[in-house]
Amino acid sequence: MIIGRLRQWLSLLVCVLAVILLKSEGASVGITYLQDAVAKGAVCLDGSPPAYHFDKGSGAGLDNWIVHMEGGGWCEDVPTCLSRKNTDLGSSKQMVKQFGFSGLLSGQQKSNPDFYNWNRIKVRYCDGSSFTGDAVDRANNLFFKGNSIWEFIIADLLAKGMRNAKNAILSGCSAGGLASILHCDRFRALLPASTKVKCISDAGFFLHAQDVSGGKHIEEFYGKVARLHGSVKNLPASCTSRMGARPELCFFPQYVVQTMQTPIFFVNSAYDSWQIKNILAPSAADKSKAWKSCKLDLKKCTAAQLKTIQDFRTQFLSALNRAGVVNSPSKGMFIDSCYAHCQVGKQIQWSSDSSPVVSNMKIAKAVGDWYYERSPIKKLDCPYPCNPTCPKVDSDS
Repeated sequence: MIIGRLRQWLSLLVCVLAVILLKSEGASVGITYLQDAVAKGAVCLDGSPPAYHFDKGSGAGLDNWIVHMEGGGWCEDVPTCLSRKNTDLGSSKQMVKQFGFSGLLSGQQKSNPDFYNWNRIKVRYCDGSSFTGDAVDRANNLFFKGNSIWEFIIADLLAKGMRNAKNAILSGCSAGGLASILHCDRFRALLPASTKVKCISDAGFFLHAQDVSGGKHIEEFYGKVARLHGSVKNLPASCTSRMGARPELCFFPQYVVQTMQTPIFFVNSAYDSWQIKNILAPSAADKSKAWKSCKLDLKKCTAAQLKTIQDFRTQFLSALNRAGVVNSPSKGMFIDSCYAHCQVGKQIQWSSDSSPVVSNMKIAKAVGDWYYERSPIKKLDCPYPCNPTCPKVDSDS
């Protein structure tokens, strides 16, 4: 009896704390389903309508827009897509009806001074291809229509006032961060020339690299995604036209960013936890599970493993440099050394007392200064484990 009541009180306390946290970040934002998209074929994996959450701007931010795309990995074959089909990553029927905005999407002036009163949209992710697919698998009743979803949602937002935007940002986290790169120039082209348009990629610069076994796991994985979803025709032509017989390699930002025209900012860890776990040391390349403990906590890595991880950082920074990020006046970056993945959507990393600091600056200030051109931002952290402001635990999304 006592234990049962204690559990009830603990559950109630958790709910109360969750409500307090939500209120501190801003109001919960309701979902919008685009039912008209179904007839156009712009649907989630299961055929349900696409969806987004929209918090309307106010005051001086009425004509400013942030469109932020949700992350959630990819599905590379029929079984993995079927496993997503009845989850919120494959069906809008499974999505939460209310979503609390924080970080870059926060409506609180104190925590998000540069963007709090903008029109802020979170686009839900339910296609498994970073919004690039254009195919249908009738035999398995799977719809790979990510590109159509993106086009329909952007058209809907344009009709709701974004066509008159003075300022506009396309952003995203993880798979959505990759989408913000792949769709950045198209987003720019859909808005008036007078609109100030920029893009933000959070944890979206996925590296084309070998894994610890010397294999090409991530290259093969993205190739499967591109073929299954019919993505190649929707990847940036400025990239695919240069890749010869390997246009699917334009899933990798290091080849796309070289020819991008629209200003873009990269928030990324040089030790991105998803990339360490899935590109550098995926389970398929670690049959003996020698990397299992290391991937969970870098403090548990051997000296040899840390050397491999530091080499991965070197490759990542080299790819950024070759892509023109370091020296371009229109491109910005905040590259920390935290073991993290996705940082702009979480207040604790965006602009709180616990946020990571690089060169005396937090992420929110860096992004705001870059967007409003108060100063050029090229923030590069020292190597792990030098930064004491990093969160103590992996913030993998």
